[in-house]
Amino acid sequence: MTPDRLTRSARLSVAPMMDWTDRHCRFLHRLLSAETLLYTEMVTAPALVRGGALHLLAFNPEEHPVALQLGGSGPAELAEATRLGAEAGYDEINLNVGCPSDRVQSGCFGAVLMERPALVAECVAAMRAASPVEVTVKCRIGVDDQDPETVLPDFIARMRDVGCTRLTIHARKAWLQGLSPKENRDVPPLDYPLVLRMKERFPDLHLSVNGGITSLDQARVFLDQGMDGVMIGRAAYHDPGAVLAAADPVIFGTGAARDPVEVARLMLPYIARHLEDGGKLHQVTRHMLGLFSGRPGARRWRQVLSAEATRPGAGPEVVEAALDHVTRDAA
Repeated sequence: MTPDRLTRSARLSVAPMMDWTDRHCRFLHRLLSAETLLYTEMVTAPALVRGGALHLLAFNPEEHPVALQLGGSGPAELAEATRLGAEAGYDEINLNVGCPSDRVQSGCFGAVLMERPALVAECVAAMRAASPVEVTVKCRIGVDDQDPETVLPDFIARMRDVGCTRLTIHARKAWLQGLSPKENRDVPPLDYPLVLRMKERFPDLHLSVNGGITSLDQARVFLDQGMDGVMIGRAAYHDPGAVLAAADPVIFGTGAARDPVEVARLMLPYIARHLEDGGKLHQVTRHMLGLFSGRPGARRWRQVLSAEATRPGAGPEVVEAALDHVTRDAA
């Protein structure tokens, strides 16, 4: 993929989310938007390099443009994981400097690395040296008692100095002491003005804003204010029909909005292939529960998928039965 195409796709992206943005989820999201940049769940460099867990790199060709997010803090190990990701065919490799979970802290990666910007710069430099594809960073505005006004511009400048030209900034601090990972997604206040000031201060960099963004209208406001990109997380997962189905015309000026009913039907051949390969129905349909949020029949759609998709032998007919409620109630 050309750098220009990737940069264009980064106008809107779906955040990497643990246990959510697996390859089945990304396939669904790609059917809803041909343009939006998709991210994997975070994959740790040790799992790939020391654990040999290369199956974690599997993805469907239809997912492009798709980025691999890595977690780690060892420059050499991250460089090797980056090489593996590039060889697997990912369009971008992203370093996680934002996840606040206890497991991530104990492994010295994620948001705790905001306290070690020199190490992050060393990691990014090593990753870039190992990769023929773009290396990017996703970070917070700071952690704990750090002053974001001081910490964030210094961090961004260090990334720029080692050749990183694209960053996504989650507009919240991460409180590593006193808040759970779940609370860290909601409790620390959002500071969008700070992120906007970073774009003014670093006009040569491609900067995306993340955190608390729930709609395409909100995304358009940030783009109109000068941000290069917007990353949406939970809203894109829980209500993909609203966030992603209209993304191509609204954000990229291409194509037409997709009909979630059509998308659900397009998932049926994919589900059939997954089952033929030994997979389970619920591994795919769990990502489809929010497809019709706010539409007639949405509750029955969720009920049928939730109750039936886990039973032995469940197949595409479950999705078809659930879809009947949506189309019937909408008639």
